[in-house]
Amino acid sequence: MKTIRNSILCLCLTLGAMSCNDNFLVETDPNSVATSNYFKNENDVLLAVNGAYQALRNNSGLAEGSMLYSEERSDNTGRNDNQSNAGEPFQFNDFALLPSNTYLKTHWLALYQIITRTNLVLDGIEKVTFSNATTKAQYQAEAKFIRALVYFHLVRKWGDVPLVTKPLSSSDEVKANTAREKKDKVYAQIVADLTDVVNSSLPDHQPVANKGRVSKVAGMALLGQVYLTMATTLDAANRTTNLNQAKTYLTGAYDKRTFGLLKEISYTDVFDVAKKSTNPEIIFQIVYKQGDINYASNIAVSTQAQGENINSLRTTTGTGGNVTPDLVKEYEEGDLRKDFSIKYANAANVKDYFITKYRDVSAAAGANGYGGNDWILMRYADVILMLAEVNLYLGNDAAAISFLNQVRERAKMPLYEVVKETAAYKAKFPSLKMAILHERRIELAFENHRWFDLLRFFKPAELVTYMGTKLQADFGAAKISNFGLKDYYYPIPFDEFKLDPVKMYQNEGY
Repeated sequence: MKTIRNSILCLCLTLGAMSCNDNFLVETDPNSVATSNYFKNENDVLLAVNGAYQALRNNSGLAEGSMLYSEERSDNTGRNDNQSNAGEPFQFNDFALLPSNTYLKTHWLALYQIITRTNLVLDGIEKVTFSNATTKAQYQAEAKFIRALVYFHLVRKWGDVPLVTKPLSSSDEVKANTAREKKDKVYAQIVADLTDVVNSSLPDHQPVANKGRVSKVAGMALLGQVYLTMATTLDAANRTTNLNQAKTYLTGAYDKRTFGLLKEISYTDVFDVAKKSTNPEIIFQIVYKQGDINYASNIAVSTQAQGENINSLRTTTGTGGNVTPDLVKEYEEGDLRKDFSIKYANAANVKDYFITKYRDVSAAAGANGYGGNDWILMRYADVILMLAEVNLYLGNDAAAISFLNQVRERAKMPLYEVVKETAAYKAKFPSLKMAILHERRIELAFENHRWFDLLRFFKPAELVTYMGTKLQADFGAAKISNFGLKDYYYPIPFDEFKLDPVKMYQNEGY
């Protein structure tokens, strides 16, 4: 087996081998299969595509256990324990993140490992003759979607990042790719990949048997979000063009929904483990297998507090998924999403709110808490609220309000035209933009959207001002006052920076 020194990519030259050493080695592993020899037939390609999906399940990447890298970075959740694990997880929501943080490095590696697998698929697929060209095209589209999704996370979290779109087969290739590319170029690759997805032969929606696989609607929704993010975070000269592109693709995804208005789907049904495969609101999810020790979901157990049994039959002794008082205060009176998503725990060591959005108290999950919750990466409420946002930016307030009201109506909340006239609402959310941001926060809480919403709604200096309005008392031990311009991006992990301090330059402030 060949392994390559550069840990930024952890690009090993055998399928499934994802470890890296400090020195470049050329060795022979009798149990390994070199990628140059692996792809022989269509089934080999299918297995490699499945391997890319499997990589999505890594909790250090994008799976259900990845809240540390997004939700805990926001004002929704966090942790008050600044001692466990050398205090490293606490650095994320204390805004005291160090480039040497090992969790940060693990996240970086996990994301690039997913990209590695997609690159192997896209390279190896060209070595196989397919009996049906459509099958090949669909596998390519699936791999490109996953690659685009991961790069979208990377570019929003770090800005400029290494851009690699093929397997690296020598130390010289690895060295040449140990360099950050400007974020504009990374976005261009994301757009190119997703454009291929929406123009592919993938089905609009995957059938029940294929839930968890990429669909054309997923490609449209993600491409719309990418254009919306480009419009709000990149060069203002292309803002209108990007907004119109965002509207086109988000509308395309919306028009392909298989239901009428959002109120036809109960909010609680979206997270019902018995309905996860047939719920028409869910666009793309990571599938977990109820009752299976290896593939079950752990989120119901991990977010449940001591003395509670609302999430899982398994007894827990911790404080559960942390909810900041800042978020608790933002819920409007009578919002059913509050009662479903959070609960106050009375245990002596808790006395706080915890997350209840993910539940599985079924006999199949059992006392071990092997839940069946899928991790939802994309759903229609998100698309609808992005349509509200993009129409607002394009000057169509009426359309924006119409989409906003779909989400409020489903939650049994007063329509925007009514509630905006009340003193309490007007004081908290004085503009339509802030009303949309509020609705996204409440609707999508604990689904890893909030941090990215903040990056999109505010320029760096504006975000510093916004976070500065928060009360320290609403964030426990975490110091919200630490938030500054540098926190708009993560630092480049130190082990990556030191490989080439010039080409792997550090983000400002670190």
